[in-house]
Amino acid sequence: MGATEFDELLVQAKAALNAIVNGDPSGYKTIYSEGEDITLGNPFGGFGRGRAAVYEQLERAASYFRDGALVSVETIAKGVGEDLAYTVEVERVRVKVGGQDDLSDVAIRVTCVYRREADGWKLLHRHADPRVGRQTAESVIQR
Repeated sequence: MGATEFDELLVQAKAALNAIVNGDPSGYKTIYSEGEDITLGNPFGGFGRGRAAVYEQLERAASYFRDGALVSVETIAKGVGEDLAYTVEVERVRVKVGGQDDLSDVAIRVTCVYRREADGWKLLHRHADPRVGRQTAESVIQR
């Protein structure tokens, strides 16, 4: 299994993103590894570690979105090794967030780590946050 199979997984990942912005986390559940070492840090804070915690994070994130559509994915970096791969991307969607009635443009910077398993490439770790643009030094201070 090489880059071609990995690229096929990235197509599934884009479909999973499109599904979650419509309130459906099942696409991500499908591409995640079945191992207990999986992790997720979504843009709404916190980290999930292990299947139950990651699935809870996915469900919570999906519950905040509706009527969304994937606008674009900008790949900043991508590497594929024999057993591990990664992507660094900026995902842009148009979506209704929370209780909002209007569609909003949302940009998220995302780092994903993938592992080759017996049944193909699987997502091992995903970290997404909304800090796409440069921030001031003081922006890291928690008040």
